[in-house]
Amino acid sequence: MSSKRLTYQRDDETSGERLDRHWDELLQELRLVQTGTQILFAFLLGIAFQNQFHTADQFTHTVYACTLLAAALAVALFLAPVSVHRLLYRKGLRDQLVTVTDRLARGGMTFLVAAICGGVLIALDVVLPRPAAIALVVGVLVWFVVFWLAIPAYLRHRHAASDSSPGGREPGRYDCEAE
Repeated sequence: MSSKRLTYQRDDETSGERLDRHWDELLQELRLVQTGTQILFAFLLGIAFQNQFHTADQFTHTVYACTLLAAALAVALFLAPVSVHRLLYRKGLRDQLVTVTDRLARGGMTFLVAAICGGVLIALDVVLPRPAAIALVVGVLVWFVVFWLAIPAYLRHRHAASDSSPGGREPGRYDCEAE
């Protein structure tokens, strides 16, 4: 096994090939989260029509409303790249398309975490005392922050610190020459 560190960079790619790869990878990521988000949204839509939901207190109704809206916004952000792609198709704006899609995906992930935490809170509030349910949901949120933000940020920082190559990429921007 070689001691050479494997990197994500592919020196044999042209600028256009790199943009195409970024676009394909973003689409694959969106395919993964889109289906689950739509299923969560569908389940949330059905909750309001359950007889026992009408007897829930104001706290539960408020959490439900916020959770439903977060899921709707996540779905909208995960589907938005399709519309953006249609509007920018064959306009020579692939770099902007990749950058915008990256930002839409990040926004969708934020609303998805809110929807997941809200859904967990609604369910736990039924079976546990409210303070325990809230504490567990805070734990779930921390779990997401650690695995979705802190660990990737640490790895990115560690990689950047060990990378002796000059220059870098502005966070959130796909500079096809830098990655």
